[in-house]
Amino acid sequence: MKQLTDLQVLISKAVDALKFPDSPAELYEPISYILDLGGKRLRPSLLLMACDLFGGDVDKAIEPALAIEVFHNFTLMHDDIMDKAPLRRGKKTVHEKWNANVAILSGDAMMVEANKLMMKVDDAILRRVMDVFNETATGVCEGQQIDMSFEQRNNVLIDEYLDMIRLKTAVLLGGTLKIGAIIGGASLNDAQLLYSFGVNLGIAFQLQDDILDVYGDPEKFGKQVGGDILSNKKTYLLIKALELARDEQADNLNSWLNLEQFDAAEKVLAVTAIYNQLDIRQYAEYAMQTYAEKAFDALDQINLSEDRRQYLRQFADSLLVREY
Repeated sequence: MKQLTDLQVLISKAVDALKFPDSPAELYEPISYILDLGGKRLRPSLLLMACDLFGGDVDKAIEPALAIEVFHNFTLMHDDIMDKAPLRRGKKTVHEKWNANVAILSGDAMMVEANKLMMKVDDAILRRVMDVFNETATGVCEGQQIDMSFEQRNNVLIDEYLDMIRLKTAVLLGGTLKIGAIIGGASLNDAQLLYSFGVNLGIAFQLQDDILDVYGDPEKFGKQVGGDILSNKKTYLLIKALELARDEQADNLNSWLNLEQFDAAEKVLAVTAIYNQLDIRQYAEYAMQTYAEKAFDALDQINLSEDRRQYLRQFADSLLVREY
């Protein structure tokens, strides 16, 4: 078994070696630019890991893994336009460095490049792999649209939120693992079980992210704590609080949500206090644990040796055991 860190190095080198045409420069330079911004390259590395788990040739999985990385960055490029985000990993976003039209068209070209890279798998598995990739890509787009629609709604339900994060975040993790498993020679059943492992793990990870945004140590979390509260983002915690709050608590919570001018620290403290009164953290942690257990249940059914299943358990633990 190859270590995940070694696979990440392999992918980083492969990304650095990607070449795009010189002309038209405004179409291809933004692609190189966003890929050069770095990141952990976790998703493509997981595709290689899944291939390796089933005894496959990792070299045959590099181009499909690159397809996942190019696709992921395509979604980031378009998300940044929709979010009007000025920065990505500390550098100007593509639409800020060039303009929105350039970012849209370059993103479209990235989707084409991702398909070209994914189609370099062996012909014998091409249809299966492309079916998974296309279903995954559609799911990510659906999740983004649902998330945007939540911004215009006041009555989002927990089940709707869970389905949104399944599509927007978790299916890419599941689809990546499934494609790697198929390339590695896994059976249909094992590939689907690995997909279930990835999807449920992805949901658990996002729920933990929601919790950490309120209760995490900013130095360990790596992001501003309370950012979701300040932006009124409809996370599991806020949706659950709106569901449970009554009378004065409901009035106070809605008052903070409707305020346009406020002291940031005061709002974070006030909304967090309401969460604490309603035991929202406990509800969120229970939901997170429920999906983690679903992931491990799927893992236990995969036809792999115990040491390889243990490797996946350790990977899952590394994702879910983050310090508050």
